[in-house]
Amino acid sequence: MKALEGIKILDFTHVQSGPTCTQLLAWLGADVIKVERPGIGDITRGQLVDIPDVDSLYFTMLNSNKRSITLDTKNETGKEILIRLIKSCDVLVENFAPGALDRMGFPWERIQELNPRMIYASVKGFGPGPYEDCKVYENVAQCTGGAASTTGFDDGPPLVTGAQIGDSGTGLNLAFGIVAALFQRVTSGRGQRVQAAMQDGVLNLARVKLRDQQRLAHGPLTEYPVNTDVDETPRAGNASGGGQPGWAVRTKGGGPNDYIYVIIQPPGWAYYMELCGRPELIDDPEWSTPAARLPKLDECFKIIEEWTLTKTKLEVMDILNARDIPCGPILSMKEIANEPALRNTGTVVEVDHPTRGKYLTVGMPVKLSDSEAKVQSSPLLGEHTEEILLDVLGLSKEEVNAAWKSGALGEPAAKAID
Repeated sequence: MKALEGIKILDFTHVQSGPTCTQLLAWLGADVIKVERPGIGDITRGQLVDIPDVDSLYFTMLNSNKRSITLDTKNETGKEILIRLIKSCDVLVENFAPGALDRMGFPWERIQELNPRMIYASVKGFGPGPYEDCKVYENVAQCTGGAASTTGFDDGPPLVTGAQIGDSGTGLNLAFGIVAALFQRVTSGRGQRVQAAMQDGVLNLARVKLRDQQRLAHGPLTEYPVNTDVDETPRAGNASGGGQPGWAVRTKGGGPNDYIYVIIQPPGWAYYMELCGRPELIDDPEWSTPAARLPKLDECFKIIEEWTLTKTKLEVMDILNARDIPCGPILSMKEIANEPALRNTGTVVEVDHPTRGKYLTVGMPVKLSDSEAKVQSSPLLGEHTEEILLDVLGLSKEEVNAAWKSGALGEPAAKAID
């Protein structure tokens, strides 16, 4: 039995933040029913298309293990079906623009009336305040959550990161909020609102930069490359921003990702200098202590880079790891896609799609020993419409046929189900 088996999720999400959340719940065994507009579906089905007339990777990589129903909620029959779905499900998840579900006639109060045990979960850009009605996308969240102002080099502009910390990060937050609400419902017997704001999620991940903003009141941030005459947490390039100095140094090969991130911890200094052919610096008081090295970290990493340029990044990793010195090769997406260890752990998964064929996607980032997450294909648009109406809502075949004829499920079907 899967961890969330028996839980039904009514999924009104689209694009990335919401689908990230519901996909995680689906991997944990929940029955995720994705409600989509007839004939259109989630907008990402048709975005960044690489193969004509099939669902894009943008969609398939965010919607695995779900079932799709097409439903026109403006149609009276469609609205009746939606009401029955609300009564039948445990969780409703949405990431519409602020107020959209209210305008559909389903505010939180109405949902509570229909199903007091319903957990109503939402992703929004901002929490309550002056910006709560503003739309937010990934990079907007990074910029307003403190990530962009602290990313990049001190002499350049603020930068956003390639990791989707605003969208996917907030989806993760919403998923654990839903699971917590489900657990509380066991004892309380009632549902509740669960809200996750993208700005909040990004700031939560950037907490060390808020830490450093407060430290500035008591002196310079000596571990940062630029640490004088600043009153805001500065951009630090590739510096670790922590107690252990680190930097990305070049390695043999000369390619755009032939780098490795190295960290200089006090116990590793002697071994670094042996590798670099500079044993005289091991006990030199001008170099032998962290305090002595701090003003000349650029020189320290230049010395180390002279050695790393003679090795590939993986050779450097093997040598340093043998002495328990932390380091990390800069892996490209091509290298990650072809890494056997990630395939073996289910972190990268090959999935077979009915129209696209085989493609790679990410797997469950958390592994449960008693609830294995098996990644399945994303649904075709409306693939499970009749199945959901029959099995979840218990409609008769005649009622399903009537729903088709009404247009509630899309263009009236030419066929009737037997």
